[in-house]
Amino acid sequence: MKLLRLSPALAVLSLSACGLFSPHVPNSAPGTDRVPPPATAPLGGQGQSAASLDQTTDAEKAAAKAAPAAAGRALGSVSVALGSPAEPGFWLKTPLVAAPGKGRVTLASGKSVAVDLVPGQGGSLLSLPAYRALGLSLTDLPQVKVTAE
Repeated sequence: MKLLRLSPALAVLSLSACGLFSPHVPNSAPGTDRVPPPATAPLGGQGQSAASLDQTTDAEKAAAKAAPAAAGRALGSVSVALGSPAEPGFWLKTPLVAAPGKGRVTLASGKSVAVDLVPGQGGSLLSLPAYRALGLSLTDLPQVKVTAE
C-alpha cells in the first residue's frame, strides 16, 4: 500500500531529473540540443601573418640556411607538419632521435636548413622559422631527409 502512494512521487522526481543529465538549449531545433564548443582565438590574435609570428633574426635565418660543414649522419626520412608557432627557433621534434642534438632537414628539391633535433613521439613537427626558411606553405606536409651532425 505504501508503495502505491510513493509511485506518483517517484515518477515526478525521475521525470524532473531527466533534464539534469543531457545539455539542452531552449528553443532550439530538433536534433540541435548540444552545447556549442567554446570559441577560441588563434595564436597571436586574429589576422596575424606567419611573418609576424616568426621572431628569428636575419642572422639566425642566414646561419640556418648556410651550407653544412660536413655531410652528417643520415637518420631517415619523415613527413613533417608545422609545429607550435609559439616555440621560437629552428627545430625538428621527431622520434628519429633519442637525445637532443644538431642536425639538418633537406627537401627533395635540395633546399635545407639547420635545426636542433628534439626527441618527439608520434609525427614529426618542424618549427615555423624552418618552414619559412624552406619556402613551405604553412599547410604543406613535406617529406624531409633528416641528418645529424
